[in-house]
Amino acid sequence: MEKVIYQINKSRLLETIKVSASIGATENGGLNRLALTQEDKTMRDIFVNWLKEEGLNIRIDDFGNIYGRRKGRKNSGPVIAIGSHLDTQPCGGRFDGVLGVLSALEVIRVLNDNQVETEYPIEIINFTNEEGARFRPPMLGSGGAAEVFTQDFVYHTKDSKDVTFEQALKQIGYVGKKANRLKNVKNYIELHIEQGPILEKKNKSIGIVQGIQGMSWLTISVTGETNHAGPTPMDGRRDALVPAAKMIAKVNQLTKEIDGLKITVGKMDVSPNVSNVIPGKVEFTVDIRHQDDEARANAIEILREQLSTIALTHDVDLTIETDWKSDAVEFSPDVIKGITEGAEEFGYPAMELFSGPGHDAKYVAQVADTGMIFIPSHKGISHNEQELSFHDDIEKGANVLLYAVTKLANVIN
Repeated sequence: MEKVIYQINKSRLLETIKVSASIGATENGGLNRLALTQEDKTMRDIFVNWLKEEGLNIRIDDFGNIYGRRKGRKNSGPVIAIGSHLDTQPCGGRFDGVLGVLSALEVIRVLNDNQVETEYPIEIINFTNEEGARFRPPMLGSGGAAEVFTQDFVYHTKDSKDVTFEQALKQIGYVGKKANRLKNVKNYIELHIEQGPILEKKNKSIGIVQGIQGMSWLTISVTGETNHAGPTPMDGRRDALVPAAKMIAKVNQLTKEIDGLKITVGKMDVSPNVSNVIPGKVEFTVDIRHQDDEARANAIEILREQLSTIALTHDVDLTIETDWKSDAVEFSPDVIKGITEGAEEFGYPAMELFSGPGHDAKYVAQVADTGMIFIPSHKGISHNEQELSFHDDIEKGANVLLYAVTKLANVIN
């Protein structure tokens, strides 16, 4: 019997993405759809209606994660799960996360169009608060479902206006049941934009993701002494900003010593931040990432030593606190194989790579064999209104997702 290779309906998928792009749209063509806001509710309501139209069994768990289940011959499971998130950054793009959820919907639509029966049931998932733009840390929905975070921890997390996650969830009417959480999952696949420049530079359409880099978030506090800029002699100062500047330079220099290390100083506060006052305290954040956890831990220890030396030399106090860390994840060889075969079947140029950002797949990997598919991000831009993935690449990524899903779910007819 000749093998049937199904393909997605490109125009339908692009129209679905267009609808999403109108919910929380910004003036510059991006999206502002923070988790558990009214914009998020509107998008969720539309998404749920789409699931109903496809005849899926819909459920919502206690974190507001939305599931749409398509029956399989073994309907009790285990399931093949596909999805991502619909929330965005305040000035985010139209594809980050959204592509994974809506491409998953298109997979279901194609299977329904062709009356395809599968051995295993398939579930689409929209995870809550992946971005972490409103409630920190990120990936609370997937982390809660995978029991990385307790319900109590998630529910009591607050946004900048002191609204708790639980309050926000109730305000938009998406409090579900704990019994509805993700369970009995055979495989999970997430299609996502790369959020980096590698695929485009290498002229590859498909990224076969091997895993997700581990990351640590540090807060560095440098405390000196506030004083008047005029009368205080240079040799009598305990200026916190001067050593902090040297520390930041040292932080970036470390990336040249450890191959594959990525470090970002993304936030800095100077106190009292007045032009004629010597800064008495400086606080800055450090984001450290590497695909090898030992290399990342080693980098942090080196930084502690180097920054302590700078602090001692300048007679300032130093504290280094780890705010959050997440170890590296390696994805399932079986899922990677299905994705690889899909790219080969369609003749799409592909390459293996690791993910720099964290994704919902990171936590789902703790409860299921997991994998990810990347498509190119034009100029590597993401978390930005100018984020762009071309239509042809979207089609290719969705086709590979469809192929991998049909392979893992065991198509019967």
